This record gives sequence, structure tokens and C-alpha cells, in this order.
Amino acid sequence: DRTRSEAERRISMAKKKPEKQAGDAREQLETAAAGRRQEKYILTLYVSGATPRSTRAIENIRSLCEKHLEGRYELEVVDIYQNPDRARSEQIIAAPTLIRKLPLPLRRFLGDLSDAERILVGLDVKEEAEEDQEES
Repeated sequence: DRTRSEAERRISMAKKKPEKQAGDAREQLETAAAGRRQEKYILTLYVSGATPRSTRAIENIRSLCEKHLEGRYELEVVDIYQNPDRARSEQIIAAPTLIRKLPLPLRRFLGDLSDAERILVGLDVKEEAEEDQEES
């Protein structure tokens, strides 16, 4: 009788372990996601003067940052005509070019940044964008 109740207790505990492990994994994922939401984004946008394409890129990235990274980003706009040495040191071969310096890894985006979906995924902000839409 005692052996049987011990076996039943072990079986019961074994059944609960996967639930606990799933709970632990879920907690770790939520903690990691919360940490990512607090990360600061350091972005540099290289543009070529006041061209329509450069202006669109500036407007697009500012809009995306304000909507999805409010209070958690620094955006520097660099005109490659006024700072050619800096553009050369960053190996900028086309403008507009957005560089995400932080969080790592470094990423580059070319063009006027009008494809918001692609930029959000590339910046690793996509999940946050989906959560914002669900809350609305």
C-alpha cells in the first residue's frame, strides 16, 4: 500500500514537471521580452542633402521611432555632403542609409525607409508593433 502511494506520488510529480518547466520557459521569455522593450536604440541616418528621398527617409524613421520606440531611441541625421569623412569611415555607399548601432548586432537599411514592416522587423521591434495593434 505504501509502495503504491509512493508510486502514485512520483507519477503525479512527474506530470507536474512539464507544466512547471513550461511556466519557467514562459517566464524567461516574458522577462527577455520586457528587457528588450527597455533597450535603447542608437540609430544614425545618412542622407544626401535635402533631396525628396532624404526628406522622406527622415520623416519615415522619425515616425516609426516615435510610434514604436518612444523615449528609447537616439536618432542622428548625418548629411554625407557635409560630413564626407564620416560617411567614408562608415562605408556608406548609398543614401539614405540607416544604421542601427544598438542594440547589437549592427544593422543597415537602404532607401527611404517607407516599408515600415521591413524596418520594424529589421530593427527587432516587430513583436512590439503587433502588441500595440492588439491593444488598440
